[in-house]
Amino acid sequence: MIRYPVLCLIVCVCILFATGEGLAQTQKTKDVILATTTSTVDSGLLDYLVPIFEKKTAYRVKTIAVGTGQALAMGEKGEADVLLAHAAEAEKKLVESEVVRNYRLVMHNDFIIAGSPEDPAKIKGKSAADALKAIFGSEAFFISRGDDSGTNKMELKLWKETGLNPKGAKWYVESGQGMGATLFMASEKKGYTLSDRGTYLAQKHNIRLHVLCEGDPSLLNIYHVMEVNPEKFGKVNADGAKAFVDFMTSQETQKLIGDFGKDKFGQPLFSPDAGKQM
Repeated sequence: MIRYPVLCLIVCVCILFATGEGLAQTQKTKDVILATTTSTVDSGLLDYLVPIFEKKTAYRVKTIAVGTGQALAMGEKGEADVLLAHAAEAEKKLVESEVVRNYRLVMHNDFIIAGSPEDPAKIKGKSAADALKAIFGSEAFFISRGDDSGTNKMELKLWKETGLNPKGAKWYVESGQGMGATLFMASEKKGYTLSDRGTYLAQKHNIRLHVLCEGDPSLLNIYHVMEVNPEKFGKVNADGAKAFVDFMTSQETQKLIGDFGKDKFGQPLFSPDAGKQM
């Protein structure tokens, strides 16, 4: 017969194990994995918003900043809980396949073509298509992200519309890095690059590049947020993902997004769009 003290010990161990397992599960669900494009980090926006979200909800956000293509691929594998991206055509494929749900418009800014003040290809004031044609013709350095990001997807789309293919040309360099690093490389080589305006403004004081092409309707840059579908991937933190989507599209956060950058740059880096049709 098991003596009473031994029985108590066994019971205590079982309780501790069960409690520890429960705590571990609770601890686990407090982490929200956000896969996003580098521009939301390089611009400083998420450094501003994430601490507010964490304070409001007690969730902890693990931000993985990669190209939008990689962020969406993480969603397809169930390796993230929530996605914040800016490549609508690629995103819609995930919506249609039900890999993601609660697909919501968040904000927009625009793309610009930045280049050295000397502007060797003379693109200033041209449309996006004419600017790329001038760069191609002059064989001036162009630094591409080359990383399947939303920016890279947009750049390749613009090249395709010109009917020109710069791939393999000595003057066409793929950085394989985020927007901030690509801007630095373009500055060092006195070349051109396509950038979202937010990251350009945030890095402007560190680089010697001017905005030479802007305002073209084809350069609109739209961001969406979406939950990875827990019905497809059982380990997804569904509650945390929903909380983040709700936070990003809330009236309060939308105002924060609309004001972000005004004090430092004299203009907002993003325009809030939640609830709009675009």
